Parts: sequence; structure tokens; C-alpha cells
Amino acid sequence: MAGLLAAAAVGGAINAVAGGGTLVTFPTLLVFGTPSIVANATSTLALVIGTSGGIFGYRQHLRSVRPWLWRFVPISVAGGLLGSFLLTVTSNKTFSKLVPFLILFATLLFLAQGFVRRFTDPGEGPAGSTTRAIWGAIAFQFAVAIYGGYFGAGIGILMLASLGFIGLRDIHEMNTLKTILGSLINLVAASWFILAGLIHWPKAGVMVAGAVLGYFLGSHFSQRIAQRRVRQIITFIGLALSAVTFYQQFLR
Repeated sequence: MAGLLAAAAVGGAINAVAGGGTLVTFPTLLVFGTPSIVANATSTLALVIGTSGGIFGYRQHLRSVRPWLWRFVPISVAGGLLGSFLLTVTSNKTFSKLVPFLILFATLLFLAQGFVRRFTDPGEGPAGSTTRAIWGAIAFQFAVAIYGGYFGAGIGILMLASLGFIGLRDIHEMNTLKTILGSLINLVAASWFILAGLIHWPKAGVMVAGAVLGYFLGSHFSQRIAQRRVRQIITFIGLALSAVTFYQQFLR
């Protein structure tokens, strides 16, 4: 119980700031003897309930990101549903091999935003964003949602990388939108997993408590740090997750 509680708290805090908390909660469940698909489903449920703490922590930015929601919510729900369905009919092995490459790619995109914006400055907010950039981000979000419904590790970093290219520059607003969209993706997936009977309820109950605490603390304290420092933390987490997953998948 202590191990699951701590892992969920750490995973929730990481998700609130950057993303990749699944790479803490999922292996911890495996260590305690949970079958891989059940561990994936249980981790998803615990973290989606935990996002309530993150959304509460970012509540002051909800009005600013509201204009983006109608663009991204439908596609996030559809992709999450498709990804969760794919998990119930396949195994984790295929997508798990792609995890390190996806996280590394997203981290490099996140790092490159400032450089690219010098040449393709979309302005700030919805009014300044180009139609091509918005539709590209919507298509990318659909792919992220499918992956999120299936496995989900690192979707936060993938979304942050995409949001930076459509005009969002305030990292706290980006984290708010990322948290809302991520919670919807995981909510759809968790609902499907519940119907499929894949949840280990005693372990999920313990992890929910830790995830709520972790999400709230991560979202609350990250806003007290300078935006440049938060971006550095996100980059560090992304590179560290890439290294860990590369080791797990190809070198161990």
C-alpha cells in the first residue's frame, strides 16, 4: 500500500508538470504482481481521478484556455475511445517499443518551439494562430489521444509540444489545457477498461488517493516557479523518461 501510494503521488506530480507519470505507476504495479494489461488499466483509472487535483490547482487559468476546448475535446474523446479499444484486443508490446521514440521526439519538439516561432510566429491566442497550424495540432492531438487510450506514457509532453506551435506561450496555461485534455482521454479509456473488467479495484483505490495529492501539489507548486524554470524541468523529465524507456525496451 505504501509503495502504490507513493508511486501514484509521484506519478501525479510528474503528470501535472510535464507528463510521463504512467512510467512510474505502471512499473510499480508490475512489481507488485499485477498483469501488464490490468496494470495499465488500473494506472489509467487512478491517474484520471487524480487529475481532479491538477485541474483544481490550475483553476485560475481555466478561463484563458476555454476557447481551445471546443477544438480539442471531441477529437481527444474519440481518440481515447479508439486507443482503449485497441488495448483490449491487442497487447502492450507493439506500442511499448514506440514509447521512448515518442517521448524523445516530443521533448525535442518542445525544445525547438522557440527557434521555430522566430520564422513562423503564429501570434498569441486563437486569433493569431494560423488555420494550418490549428488543423495540424488537431490531427496530432487525435494521434496522441489514440496512444493515450492505449498506453499513455508521455502524452503530456506530446501535447505540450503541439500546443506550443499553435500560439500558446504561457506554460501554466499550456499545462492547464494539457491536464484537461489528458483527463478526458484517460476518462474515456478508464470507462472502457471498467466495462472490460480490467481494473484491480483494491490497488486502484490506494493509488487514487496518492494521485489526487500528487496532481494538486505538482500543479500548485509549479505555478510558483518561473516559467523558464518549469520549461527546463519539463525538458529534463522528457530526456530522463526517454533514457529510462530506451533502457527498458532495448538494453535490459
